[in-house]
Amino acid sequence: MNNVKLIMRKKLITWITPIITLGFLFSFASGAYSQDVRLKINEQEYFETQGVNVLVFSNQYTGVFFDEKTAGIELIHHGVRTATGGAIRLSHTPEQWDLIPAVVDRKVDKKNNSISVTLRYVNYDFNSRINVTAKDNGVLIDVYLDKPVPEKLIGNAGLNLEFLPPAYFENTYMMDGKPANFLRYPACDTKMEPVTKRTPQYAGHTTFDDRGLGEFIVPLPVASGKTLILAPENPERLVKIQSMDADLMLFDGRNLAQNGWFIVRSLLPENKTGKVLTWYLEPHAVQNWIREPNIGFSQVGYTPDQEKIAVIELDQNNKPLKTASLFQVNQDGKSVEKLKGEIKGWGKYLRYNYVKFDFSPVKEPGIYYIKYGDQKTNAFKISPDVYADVWHPTLDVWFPVQMDHMTVNEAYRIWHGAPFMDDCLQAPTNLEFYDGYRMGKTTDTKYKPLERIPNMAVGGWFDAGDFDIQTGSHNAVVSTFVDVWENFKVDRDQTFIDQKTRYVDIHRPDGKPDILQQIEHGTLNLVAQCENIGHPVRGIIVPNLHQYHHLGDAVTETDNLPYNPALKPYETDGQSSGTLDDRWAFTNRMSFMDYQTVATLAAANRVLKGFNDDLAERSLKQANRLLAEADELVNKPNDSIDPWMQTFARGADITAVLELYITTGDQKYADRFQERIWQMLEPPKMNMPDRNFDIGFIIGRILQPALKAVPYMNDEYKIKLKEYVLKYKESIEKNEKENPYGIPISGRGWGGSGTVVNTAITNYYVYKVFPDILGKEYILKGLNYIFGCHPYSNISFVNAVGTRSKKVAYGNNRADFTTIAGGIVPGVMLLKPDFLENKDDWPFLWGENEVTIGGSADYIFLANAVNHLLKETK
Repeated sequence: MNNVKLIMRKKLITWITPIITLGFLFSFASGAYSQDVRLKINEQEYFETQGVNVLVFSNQYTGVFFDEKTAGIELIHHGVRTATGGAIRLSHTPEQWDLIPAVVDRKVDKKNNSISVTLRYVNYDFNSRINVTAKDNGVLIDVYLDKPVPEKLIGNAGLNLEFLPPAYFENTYMMDGKPANFLRYPACDTKMEPVTKRTPQYAGHTTFDDRGLGEFIVPLPVASGKTLILAPENPERLVKIQSMDADLMLFDGRNLAQNGWFIVRSLLPENKTGKVLTWYLEPHAVQNWIREPNIGFSQVGYTPDQEKIAVIELDQNNKPLKTASLFQVNQDGKSVEKLKGEIKGWGKYLRYNYVKFDFSPVKEPGIYYIKYGDQKTNAFKISPDVYADVWHPTLDVWFPVQMDHMTVNEAYRIWHGAPFMDDCLQAPTNLEFYDGYRMGKTTDTKYKPLERIPNMAVGGWFDAGDFDIQTGSHNAVVSTFVDVWENFKVDRDQTFIDQKTRYVDIHRPDGKPDILQQIEHGTLNLVAQCENIGHPVRGIIVPNLHQYHHLGDAVTETDNLPYNPALKPYETDGQSSGTLDDRWAFTNRMSFMDYQTVATLAAANRVLKGFNDDLAERSLKQANRLLAEADELVNKPNDSIDPWMQTFARGADITAVLELYITTGDQKYADRFQERIWQMLEPPKMNMPDRNFDIGFIIGRILQPALKAVPYMNDEYKIKLKEYVLKYKESIEKNEKENPYGIPISGRGWGGSGTVVNTAITNYYVYKVFPDILGKEYILKGLNYIFGCHPYSNISFVNAVGTRSKKVAYGNNRADFTTIAGGIVPGVMLLKPDFLENKDDWPFLWGENEVTIGGSADYIFLANAVNHLLKETK
């Protein structure tokens, strides 16, 4: 009997505990936790209270890369963006290339503290309206329909809100009082459904390789109920969501894609109109929460004589202190205050206030840290040689890992085998493709669609975090490496590269300058395009989305066997394959790509003489041919060119004729350069509001070849050029007033590291020719920024360079939550209207974390330019 009573008592306790816990949490969330904070719409048109921002389509889906996880209803929770993608979506766990809604209108009603957005799926003639209204300590999210959910979308259309996984790792959740853990790694149930039930993805592509079985994966919810409490134990991440009608379902999007988020979702009911769904969303706000100051400084350190200014980013509720200190760490581990200096206010930039701490008077070499109030930075160096080796990981490790058509080894590790030995097929015509690729009405080649193009499995680099070859980027890298060689004679040798056996070994000298071997590798692919296709192409990329998102060894992205249409898919005869996985060459001809390639091959000819004479000769031969053909092509209409690419290619013929003049000495090229350069130095007229252009940057791109030409032109040329340099100086001096870092910080879509580095390179060329116009600090400022003196955090944006650097990056190993040493990430990206972000716990945001070959080559040039500059000024 006593045993029965004990069992009954345990059952009763088990039954009532969730109720007690849930009631406790509700009172805690609405009382002691929230302290009666009410979200109100601010001047930036989002909901705000101290510690919490709710954005309602301040950022919209762009359609360029579809779901970039930077749009919809979003939550900035105690200084961190933890939720995104609040919208009507057509799948449980939307992937990047799933259909996205267009915003028809967005209305802000400050009087009634509400924001409404009308969304539309054009393909289904399906409109919905989401109305977000402040209520109590959170917001009500109401969904309205004028017409019922279309039959094809019943069971698919629903209200989603996505939460960032690392924000909730090592935290728990409760669904209707039942506790559970957020999983570090996905281990949730799925089921298979016939592909006929799947909502189509972008342009009929599919991210899933069903191996011909006609099915797809459907994730199952890990929990469902009416009330979800996220992270009840963590005040800075606690969120309550209640559904007034349909069930809430919690999904783990990582079952389908490593870049998936945790998704909360309710399905829209069928055959209903008017208000069909209501959520109450309450993010907890810590009372009187203030973001910790971000002390921006160079993680690499400083030379004794350079300007040393820390930029301190402050919460708008944080009153600035009057002083900061610099401490030196001695050999015995003790710290000594070397300078106590005045804090100088700069003002407000976007959402934060900024002050500066100048510690330039400290010149003694050593190890230091900055202390501001109770906060102190990590250690950094002051030393004459701080920049000497900052570019070594980029040349020694990052570029070798990116080498296409090669096996790449590092000590005990194989980075990848020799991939894409099945290169490549002619892309079909009339094609809108992903990643910006497209084909027009003709191939512009002798090849038929899907016909094999021979002799293309040679040279080249993976462009970025994916595995395509982008010709424009190749031109930029080879040209930059030629500049590195000719300006600084960089003869570093730490990589074994054998083109014959297709083998690369990192940290193994082979007696040849690595920079020349990289120039050779890029040039091999460019010449192969010209000789076998007939001209340089837009790029070469895999034909399937389920290949495009490939993570892991590049050698497994295709079967490495040439496609044979006589065989069935996944069938092979040992020499060829019936699987259509070979990369496609997008071959529509573009005059500006021809001109870019002319410049690159003409420049490569100079440095390859005596290193690879055959390749040098072929390069110049192709450069001469392409120039003549591009001159005929330039005025012909072309339906395959993105106007944005056209703008960035502005003045491509100028660099082409300049490089040919430097290489050949033929006066006709100099005459043409002189005729064209002055036209192109005038600011361009652009009407492209969706792109974030900095006019100074555009002028700077033309200014670089203009400055490089000075040694080859007469004195009159230099005198005339000076007036344009002064205009350029005016444009970059505006940055001093626009933001506290004094450099061009990029906007929406892609972080600004590339602009920062390229501007610093232009400043270097200006300094070389006109040292009286721009001082060396305009060059050093660029490096300081990417090394940590920037918004949001103070980590170095160059992987494995500096005391603290990026822990994750969008490389081909991003699924391992790590980096490839030496790559430079895009850095902080603007989330409209005022939030700059660079996540270092989530590698999958390419606009913040993807490393590119062009940006990394520019970084190598800038680092060497700074070292050269410092040697000259000793």
